[in-house]
Amino acid sequence: MMASFGYLSLFLLPFCLFLTFSSAADPFAFFDFEVSYITASPLGVPQQVIAINGEFPGPTVNVTTNNNVVINVRNKLDESMLMHWSGVQQRRSSWQDGVPGTNCPIPPKWNWTYQFQVKDQIGSFFYFPSLHFQRASGGFGGIIINNRDVIPIPFSTPDGDITILMGDWYTRNHTALRKSLDDGKDLGMPHGVLINGKGPYRYNDTLVPDGIDHETIEVHPGKTYRIRVHNVGISTSLNFRIQNHNLLLAETEGSYTVQQNYTSLDIHVGQSYSFLVTMDQNASTDYYIVASARFVNESLWKRVTGVAILHYSNSKGKAAGPLPEAPKDEFDKTFSMNQARSIRWNVSASGARPNPQGSFRYGSINVTDVYVLKNKPPVSINGKMRTTLSGISFVNPSTPIRLADQFKLKGVYKLDFPTRPLTGPPKAETSVINGTYRGFMEVILQNNDTKMQSYHMNGYAFFVVGMDYGEWSENSRGTYNKWDGIARSTIQVYPGAWTAILVSLDNVGIWNIRTENLDSWYLGQETYVRVVNPEATNKTELPMPDNALFCGQLGKLQKPQDISSATSITGDRLKMLFTLLMIISTVICALQ
Repeated sequence: MMASFGYLSLFLLPFCLFLTFSSAADPFAFFDFEVSYITASPLGVPQQVIAINGEFPGPTVNVTTNNNVVINVRNKLDESMLMHWSGVQQRRSSWQDGVPGTNCPIPPKWNWTYQFQVKDQIGSFFYFPSLHFQRASGGFGGIIINNRDVIPIPFSTPDGDITILMGDWYTRNHTALRKSLDDGKDLGMPHGVLINGKGPYRYNDTLVPDGIDHETIEVHPGKTYRIRVHNVGISTSLNFRIQNHNLLLAETEGSYTVQQNYTSLDIHVGQSYSFLVTMDQNASTDYYIVASARFVNESLWKRVTGVAILHYSNSKGKAAGPLPEAPKDEFDKTFSMNQARSIRWNVSASGARPNPQGSFRYGSINVTDVYVLKNKPPVSINGKMRTTLSGISFVNPSTPIRLADQFKLKGVYKLDFPTRPLTGPPKAETSVINGTYRGFMEVILQNNDTKMQSYHMNGYAFFVVGMDYGEWSENSRGTYNKWDGIARSTIQVYPGAWTAILVSLDNVGIWNIRTENLDSWYLGQETYVRVVNPEATNKTELPMPDNALFCGQLGKLQKPQDISSATSITGDRLKMLFTLLMIISTVICALQ
C-alpha cells in the first residue's frame, strides 16, 4: 500500500509543483483549440485560411485575473505549429510561451496542452500561431483578462464588450508569401485590410468590388461599449476611427491609461487598445468603422482600407458618402509621434492588484544594463536576404534555448549579444542577451530603416519612456518621462527615429524580443533575453512540464503520441480529469 502511495506521489509531483506556484483556490478556465485549414473569401477570392474550431478569426479567450488557463491545441495543419499568447506575461513559465526559442513545435496531427496562470494581469491581448509565417493566413483571436470583482475598474461598467481584429491581408496564403521572402523578394502591397476576418463594406463602387462580405457590429443607442482593437496584420500600421464617435482611450496591453478622447488613433502591428465608445449619435444612418493604412503612399493605398459598419439597433438607413478622413500629416509625421507620446499611465488606478499602478515608481530605479538595438534595411548574408538587430540576424536553433539550458547542452547558442550595434559586416547567429535577474534594463530601439517597425517583448510589460526622431544619444535621457510613461508589451519605432523602454527583469526564463512586422521577424530581426536566477531554487520558475516536446539534439527523447488517447481526452473529459488530478494532488501534497 505504501509503495502504491509512493508511485502515485511521484506521478503527481508535477501537479504538486504547479500548486506551489498557483493558488488551488484560483479557478481553472479550459479551452479546446482545433487548428485547421478552411476555405474563405474575405476579399472575394477563395483562399486557404487558418481557423480555430472552424472559425476565422478564432474564438476569444475570456478569463479573469489569476485564472489557471488550460488550452488544449490540436494541430490539424500539414505543418508544425506553436500558439503564442502575445502580451500575456507567462510569469515564471517561459515553457508555455509558444515561440521556437522556448518550445519545440507541435507536429502535425498532434495534441499539446498549454497550461499557465494569468497571474496579476488584466487587459486586452491576442493569440496567434508563431511559426512558418502562419499568422499571415489567420489562426489569431482575442484575449480578455478581466479584473477580479474585488478590484474596481477605473470607469463605469460598460454595457458591452466588443473585440475588433484588424490587419493587412494578402490573397496569397502564408506558404506563398513565405516562399517570396525565401527567394529574396519583397511582399509588395497588401490586397486589403480585414476587420474581424471580413473585407470592406462597399462604400465606393470603384474601389470595392461587389460581393464582399463585411463586418457589422450592432449596438444600442445611449449605451457605452468597451471596444478592444488589435492590429494582427503583417506589416502595416493602421489608423482606427469610427465615424462621428469619440474614442475614449482606457487601456492598452494590460495597463489602464489616462482617459483621453481621440477622433482616431494609429495602431501599429501587434498593438492592442481598448476604448470606451458611447453611442450618442442619431440613428438616421449606420456609421463607418475604418482601418486605413499609415506611413505609405496614401494615393496608391486607397483600395487597401478596412471598412466595417456600426449599426444602431434603431438605425433608419445604410452608411453612405465618403469615409471619415485620416490625419492629414503626409508630410509631417510628428503628429503621430505626439499622439503616441500623449498616451500615459493612469498612476492612480489599480491594475490587477489593489494598489495604484504608479506605486512601482520606475523612474527612481537605477539602470543596470543598457542595450542599443539598431534596425537597418534588409541585407544579404551568405547569399540570403536577411534582417538584423544591431548587425545580427537571429538563427533559431533546432533545439530551443530553454530546453538546451535544461539539459545543459553546449553550443546551441551564444550568450554574447552586443550592448551596442556591431561595426563590422552583419552576421547570422544564435546570439542571446544575457539579462541580469532583478536587473533594470534600458533598451533603445533605433530604427534606421525607411519603414515603420513595432517591437514586442515576451514575458514582460516595459515602460515607454521616450521617443524622438534622429539618432539616440546619452543626452536623449534628458527627455525621458520618468513618472507616467505607459507600461505595455509592444511599441512602435518610427522610421529614422528611436524609442526608449525600461524593463524590470524579474521574470525568470528565455524571453523573445522581436519586431512584430511579420516579414522582418521571419527574416531574423529578433533575439532572446535569458534571465536566470543564480540561486539554486525552483521558486522563481515553474519546472519543465511533463508534456514537454523534444526536438533537435533531444529529439530521441520524444515518444510517439498515442493519437487515440490524445483525441479522446478533450473538452469536458479533460476538465474532469484535470480537476480530479488537482483534488488528489492537493491531498497528497498536503501529506508530504
